[in-house]
Amino acid sequence: MKKIILAALILTIGACSVQAVAEMEKGFISVNTTANAEIAPDIAEISIAIRTEDAKSMQKATLQNKEISDKVIAALKSMINTSNGDYIKTSDFNASPIYNYNGNKRTLDKYQVSNSVIVHTKNIDKVGAMIDKSITLGATNVNSLNFSLSSYEKQCNDLITLAANRAKDRANAAVKTIPSTIAGIKHMDVNCSANNSYRPQYRMMKANMVMADGAASQEAASTTIEEGVVKIYANVSASYYVK
Repeated sequence: MKKIILAALILTIGACSVQAVAEMEKGFISVNTTANAEIAPDIAEISIAIRTEDAKSMQKATLQNKEISDKVIAALKSMINTSNGDYIKTSDFNASPIYNYNGNKRTLDKYQVSNSVIVHTKNIDKVGAMIDKSITLGATNVNSLNFSLSSYEKQCNDLITLAANRAKDRANAAVKTIPSTIAGIKHMDVNCSANNSYRPQYRMMKANMVMADGAASQEAASTTIEEGVVKIYANVSASYYVK
């Protein structure tokens, strides 16, 4: 009984070895294809910071920051649509003393408090107004402004399908010249990525208007937003067996 089992085992191993050798002897062809699309973004994320300082008291700097932050956040909440997936979140809060150094001597300069919030919104047409309102209410920095797509996954899948079909068509076109045919997939690498093809820009523009009596008055600040497009790239590298 033991001899029969051993023989069966040897036969199985031999069959696998032959199959592996046969597979290694198959010819194959490798191709690389891409597909891309430029799409107008429908999501914006703005990082807005409120920074306050006090020369003597951390408590005063913190209280002042809270008062301004509450006003800024309340105004921003009135400009977004939470039922559409919009939200506001705190991304960073820091309170620390700032020192001056002279050799080995350290002296307190001031207390500084910074509160940063991120606004995630699909109301892209209101981004400029959000920045304006925040600055008017005491926000001190617009740290970043990024645009993206809510349909990113679907767009990626569509482009990957297109690139994969191109890869197969290209491989078929190549092997017909041998002549030969595709006998199956050997290996495939797929990736998809996105980037803003145009860097988002925001700028504060102020215009001075001269009144009839010669006195100058400053027009309220307005922010111009150029969201550009989001460019999505899909790449497929594939190897096909040939027979």
